[in-house]
Amino acid sequence: MTGFERHPWQGRLKAVLDPVLAALLAVLLSPVMLAVAVWILVDSGRPILFVRPRAGRNGKPFRMLKFRSMVPDALEVGRRLALSDDPFGLVQDDPRFTRGGRFLRRTGLDELPQLFNVLRGDMSLVGPRPDLVEQAAHYTPQDRRRLLVRPGITGWSQVHGREDMTWPERFRLDDWYLDHWTLGVDVRILVRTVGQFFRPHPVPVVDTLNIERGKAKRPGEREA
Repeated sequence: MTGFERHPWQGRLKAVLDPVLAALLAVLLSPVMLAVAVWILVDSGRPILFVRPRAGRNGKPFRMLKFRSMVPDALEVGRRLALSDDPFGLVQDDPRFTRGGRFLRRTGLDELPQLFNVLRGDMSLVGPRPDLVEQAAHYTPQDRRRLLVRPGITGWSQVHGREDMTWPERFRLDDWYLDHWTLGVDVRILVRTVGQFFRPHPVPVVDTLNIERGKAKRPGEREA
């Protein structure tokens, strides 16, 4: 049983607070978002936003919004340069970041457009971070527990690490969040998220589990 099931009234309150707080933050941070949008436009041109389908609650895909921090064709560039076996992974000193993109990623400013995802009901302020639809296709039944709730802009695994955390570590922390969830835990995560601003950029970890699962899904590679 998850914490959401043990505290249903808190879950209902969270559903009300999420859009209210997201709307308030969107208004308060609108000058910052406008400044970031202009910065991206001047620095590297269009598009300003990076939009890619993510796996939402119950695995339902939705279009998650982010300020673009990498070159527009980052996935193709990564494949062309053979940066990693994981097509969705980052590498240390990744050449695909724009001049200001590394700063946006390090400070979390690239995540601000997701306030509108919260307003649309696709996301929560706090919850497991949403994976790409292609990555979610590799989930085991245990991994799919994280799809029981709306994904979050920040989460328990997010405040313990980002690119420097492996899939198994992240899923273990997400399981802890689901098992121990209360509104108080969400408040703790939000407070700790503020402390993540301007931290040193982490050294990305090669996600070997995601690579292995991806290869296992490809035709002709099911048997070694």
